[in-house]
Amino acid sequence: MSYVRHVLQPGEKLLVSGRLHWIGYCHALAWLIPAILLLLLRPQAPSMRLVFEIGAVIAAIASFAYALRTALLRWGTEIGVTDRRVIYKHGLISRYTAEMNMDKIETVSVDQSLLGRIFDYGEISIKGSGASIETLKQIAEPLSLRAAITAR
Repeated sequence: MSYVRHVLQPGEKLLVSGRLHWIGYCHALAWLIPAILLLLLRPQAPSMRLVFEIGAVIAAIASFAYALRTALLRWGTEIGVTDRRVIYKHGLISRYTAEMNMDKIETVSVDQSLLGRIFDYGEISIKGSGASIETLKQIAEPLSLRAAITAR
């Protein structure tokens, strides 16, 4: 059971579930492409061939590490908009949560770069009276999430 569904109060309805965008895997891809190129372009000379293969292995390990980090981050992050509050949780073993009641929300801002507009991801900042939820980065469909928060 997800954290957001677990903390719903009696009679509270989950309106929208947010998630992190797949764009986080770009770092892994940026390391995977050189790994593949090093393997494909390795020379026939044994000494240089070994250097290219070692470089490819290092780049492949870096790619795997970035992909694993992103997968764990996506798996451990939950965003929920209910009819009463906004709930944000991240972390698998250690957990950080933030909640804000809908009647305390003053401003919801969305920041999208050019790539963010093309691939539909961005940052959301929720500011309320006296507090704010940290800026949520690489959120998929941020305008839909903002619309769910601001529509009362």
